Amino acid sequence: MAEVLVVVEQAGGAVKKVTLEMLTLARELGTPAAVVLGAPGAAAAVVDKLAEYGAATVYAAEHEDLDGYLVAPKAAALADLVRQVSPAAVLLGSTQEGKEIAGRLAVKLDNGLLTDVTGLAADGTATQAIFAGSTIVTSRVTRGLPLVTVRPNSLTPTPAPAEAKVSAVEVAVDGSAKLARIVERVAEAKGARPELTEASVVVSGGRGVGSAENFKQVEELADLLGGAVGASRAAVDSGFYPHQFQVGQTGKTVSPQLYIALGISGAIQHRAGMQTSKVIVAVNKDPEAPIFELADFGVVGDLHKVVPQAAEEIRKRR
Repeated sequence: MAEVLVVVEQAGGAVKKVTLEMLTLARELGTPAAVVLGAPGAAAAVVDKLAEYGAATVYAAEHEDLDGYLVAPKAAALADLVRQVSPAAVLLGSTQEGKEIAGRLAVKLDNGLLTDVTGLAADGTATQAIFAGSTIVTSRVTRGLPLVTVRPNSLTPTPAPAEAKVSAVEVAVDGSAKLARIVERVAEAKGARPELTEASVVVSGGRGVGSAENFKQVEELADLLGGAVGASRAAVDSGFYPHQFQVGQTGKTVSPQLYIALGISGAIQHRAGMQTSKVIVAVNKDPEAPIFELADFGVVGDLHKVVPQAAEEIRKRR
């Protein structure tokens, strides 16, 4: 079977969940092959994890320039690899960096590109959610190979252990790809809560929370459930919570086992980022709020009364 290249996304030396999702998807299309683009030693830290999820080959494209500049060197190295191995498809995460690499790669290969794909058939037909998730379409690249970015949380990653062979890739970066150097990296301080896009429980607050101070109730409930905290665009725009926690079309996409929406009306922009959650619970004082159309369980009431009661009940049962 032909290889399917999966471009690895890492954070702090760990493989991101979207990479494991792409490896799971790649097994249905051909032989999964992971591509690590980074500084020397980047591949060694993740080979075992990639093999656990089915990577038969790990292409180690390692060079200081791949880590010291913005995405242009990575796109150039990936383009060279694609020309060498002629894969059946190339999968990248539909993240900020993944989509930029994919766009540059499409130009270099004179290839079509599909973004925010939620499924990909063996014949290259992709499934996409468009118009803020209100419409599902099928699409296909008509020029070149299937080159797609996969939307995070589109499927559940499943292990399929393989013996991964590490193959070193020669990287040659010319001056045209080194026009924007990274001069500083600042690590964001992280608490004990799980990362928003990878959490199995997400508790989100909206405009109905009322203030940044009141978001402590959202945080408390999330901590009791071992979950992450999210926010609607309205809450973020009102200054209640930082933008990096926004869930929605212009924020992050989540698909937890349990999603609790507190004081969120359920505008289509927000629904686009959480509607694939397994169980949705909504609390809103407006019985006509659109979020109730999507919720599995709904509570019509003042969240400032409902949440403390729920928190107290959870404490009793712990």
